[in-house]
Amino acid sequence: MIRPSTFSIVAYSPKEKAWGVAVASKFLAVGAFVPWAQAGVGAVATQSYVNTTFGPHGLELMANGLSAQEVLDRLISEDEGHASRQVGLVDANGGSAAYTGSGCYAWAGHLTGHYFACQGNILVSTETVQAMAHTFEHTTGELADRLVAALAAGEKAGGDSRGRQAAAVLVVKPKGGYGGFNDRYLDLRVDDDQQPVQRLQALLKLHHLYFGKSEPEVQIKIEGTLAKEIQQLLIHLGYLSGLPSGVYDEATRAAFEAFTGTENLEERCQIAEGKIDPPALEYIRKHFRTRS
Repeated sequence: MIRPSTFSIVAYSPKEKAWGVAVASKFLAVGAFVPWAQAGVGAVATQSYVNTTFGPHGLELMANGLSAQEVLDRLISEDEGHASRQVGLVDANGGSAAYTGSGCYAWAGHLTGHYFACQGNILVSTETVQAMAHTFEHTTGELADRLVAALAAGEKAGGDSRGRQAAAVLVVKPKGGYGGFNDRYLDLRVDDDQQPVQRLQALLKLHHLYFGKSEPEVQIKIEGTLAKEIQQLLIHLGYLSGLPSGVYDEATRAAFEAFTGTENLEERCQIAEGKIDPPALEYIRKHFRTRS
């Protein structure tokens, strides 16, 4: 039988009202098994001979008002194979709890702190979970960034003693999903890669690019020199005909809308108002300027 090894962090951000899990392992598609979360309820990381029922059942129990520790006690008491399990939880208020069964393969253990729990098995040493906890506590930014930073720190400190294969990060918040239709703010997975954590970091940057939004005061008006620059790009790529005028007219607006739709940048551009977020402009200049 495969000995599933994993290191993960489960955490809550009171500022964002967000719950999440980040995980890495030498185990194919680990993100399909370990992380579970529900906005307003909590998050669960279930690993080491994974009992996947811990995810949905744990969330159900927390939704009914049980704390992370109370849920953990219930899950372990009801599982005959608990000696081989490892699990970390945070509840709706950020209360944390973790468990490492006596049958988990060394090194195995966990650390809990204010709003988080770190856990791992078949690791190089305890330094992996220590590094994750320290990094999470001392890193700023949104929850997803802090989780992945902690994961990277854990890997740097030793990580899975067998090697690398997969990594994932899941973050939920009320109406945090695309269009506000669900709570899944992000669900990024690297199923099979030689450097899964680094690839996950790159995917997280892309998520911020495509789905982030700058504050109105830093959005850039498309006019004058910038309008001409964008028009030159649109003409070169075949979205617009004629000569660049430096005026964000109706033809430019329609061409720019088509271009941003193709490149999935529409969330970063206010087409009707003729404005663009700085990260989107930086991305366009980096990836398209040399082609114009």
